[in-house]
Amino acid sequence: MIDSLGRGPCRDGDTDTAEKAKPSATASVAPDAKSSTTTPKPSSAVPSPDAAQTAALIRALTAIDPGLTVKEDRAVDRSRNVCSDVKGGKDAATVQNNAKARFEGGTVPSLTDDQTANIVTAVKSSFCD
Repeated sequence: MIDSLGRGPCRDGDTDTAEKAKPSATASVAPDAKSSTTTPKPSSAVPSPDAAQTAALIRALTAIDPGLTVKEDRAVDRSRNVCSDVKGGKDAATVQNNAKARFEGGTVPSLTDDQTANIVTAVKSSFCD
């Protein structure tokens, strides 16, 4: 029997027509990053503090100025950026200037050089060694 497209019969074992009609099982599908069940680790070599390190960091930053830790997640993110500068081999003055720029503003309108140096020390001593 000939189908409406003028093709001949499809017999058992005649996989040519049947295979063309089926989608390929090996078709490449772009992975959906959101469907992952595990949280990917940061691609950088900058460590993330564990719970105890985070607590120590938050205590140290709060002692410098309570405004630094109003948003603890933000304080940790900024601290990781300071650690990135340290691990990246930037000189001490650059690390300190970048830390000041990251932490100053909002709830902490200005930081002294001593406070900024203490922030860098807190980051290094809590998780970024």
